[in-house]
Amino acid sequence: MTLSCIQQPHEHLNANLDNGVLTLAINRPKAKNALYGELYLWIAKAFDEADQDKDVRVVILRGEDADFSAGNDMQDFMAFIQTPLQGKEGDTPPFVVLKAAARFSKPLICAVRGVAIGIGVTILLHADLVYSDNTALFQIPFVSLGLSPEGASSKLLIQQAGYHKAAELLLTAQKFNSEKALNAGIVNSIEEDVYAHALKQAQTLAALPLASLKQTKALMKHNLQEIIDCIDDEAVIFMQRVKSPEMAEAVAAFMQKRKPDFAQFN
Repeated sequence: MTLSCIQQPHEHLNANLDNGVLTLAINRPKAKNALYGELYLWIAKAFDEADQDKDVRVVILRGEDADFSAGNDMQDFMAFIQTPLQGKEGDTPPFVVLKAAARFSKPLICAVRGVAIGIGVTILLHADLVYSDNTALFQIPFVSLGLSPEGASSKLLIQQAGYHKAAELLLTAQKFNSEKALNAGIVNSIEEDVYAHALKQAQTLAALPLASLKQTKALMKHNLQEIIDCIDDEAVIFMQRVKSPEMAEAVAAFMQKRKPDFAQFN
């Protein structure tokens, strides 16, 4: 066993390997599984190691309990944007985990309960199979924060949902339920016990020839380099928007518990 996520468990990421199925469960229930720098990198490392480990055939990413992920931890995000950028925009923790998910060559299944916000939705676009239950509530809030899409979502969401549905989800930044996520092609199906269903599907895949699974996925994702390049391109724009007056107004409104006033900006 070479997986560090099992040998040296992280306090906010539970990992279990059983008969070829590696389950990664984000475990910050009090923060609705919001993600932060170190946790992003730990999940990315788990993806990369699982890709190379012969004992892993399928990975499930889920929340430990009632939520998938509330996205970026706000306190960590504020500290992050106030720190001078070191290196390329696409090499910062959120984009590292998104690229790790995009590159993952084996089947990746996501199971969604509760909130899936921001990167909690973006990462679903890089999974092979996504299931949710009726408690799931999704949001791609970047425009409402003065930001822009991340993780190649401007490309992948159009491919999966079609332009008009993608535009509605990206431009309005509104919350949407599992039914709308299903209609947009973000999830495969809505299940009563989504964790049990995801595990059953993972076990089915784990019993199939891994070489065939990997080759089939590689054929379907023949444009992988385009996706990686898009993640990097979006990261540059995203980090520019982080310094925008609209972002500053969104943060001020959040802190002051009021609605942001974007009418002052052209």
